[in-house]
Amino acid sequence: MQKKIIIGTRASILAVAQAELTKKMLLDSCDNLEVEIKKIITSGDKDQRTNWNKDNKSLKDMFVKEIERALLDGDIHLAVHSMKDMPAISPKGLTIGAIPMREDNRDIMITNSGVTLDELPQGSIIGTSSLRRVESIRSLRPDLVIEPIRGNIHTRIEKLKNENFDGIVLAYAGLKRVGLKDLATEIFDFKRIMPAPAQGALCIQCREGDKFTLDLLDKINHKETNLIIGAEREFSKIFGGGCTTPMGCYAVIDGDSIKIHGMYFHGDKIYKDEITGDKNNGKELAVKLAKIIRGQIDG
Repeated sequence: MQKKIIIGTRASILAVAQAELTKKMLLDSCDNLEVEIKKIITSGDKDQRTNWNKDNKSLKDMFVKEIERALLDGDIHLAVHSMKDMPAISPKGLTIGAIPMREDNRDIMITNSGVTLDELPQGSIIGTSSLRRVESIRSLRPDLVIEPIRGNIHTRIEKLKNENFDGIVLAYAGLKRVGLKDLATEIFDFKRIMPAPAQGALCIQCREGDKFTLDLLDKINHKETNLIIGAEREFSKIFGGGCTTPMGCYAVIDGDSIKIHGMYFHGDKIYKDEITGDKNNGKELAVKLAKIIRGQIDG
């Protein structure tokens, strides 16, 4: 008997691409399955003018809340989100059913002239609304002008072409998922610009008691990515992470070990460190790393 699953997603090109990727993974892992994608227009998608960072609005309220309501109401079976947009705790009745293998989590730059960050002329204007990226770029090129920019990937690329920007900084994962990876002028090494915690990872959310959907999602869940994301999000939690927090973190697993790199901007200084230990103790290690960096700031 064929079973139908409805995936809920934001209506942006990237969000739909991520839902399509999830649909393919589900169809590849299960026979006799029908999958439908339902687009949900969120408050954040409707309002492209407000700078939510400035107004201290959470991404959860703007981009996630309405999709979670559709899930709780039973209108959809699962929801696909960017993990870095997700709060530390799911609402009552919902759970994270799967975290598939993560895409490349580095940041990239696109410039109109095709030059790298180091080659941009003094006073060039760079677009980004992430405080982490703002501080990272300032630490590398304090002579550049950084201006806020909003909108989905395609909107930002259009603004780069038609407005007063010389370059924009984006997540490489999103660019790859919408088939635009060749636009990247420069891919930043982790040591130059540390990614946001959980960047490049998908969060697939479902109802707690929905055994059929949970069993389906278990087939596309990636255990090592779960360990990595768990550690990065734990680090983020200690620093009250979000787009308004100038913080970066990334973890890598090598055999039975996990290495976690963390970074936090405070004042005009960058504080960073790393820690290595058993991959099954990632969250504990992340807390320890955060405390080490806190100690650097306070000491």
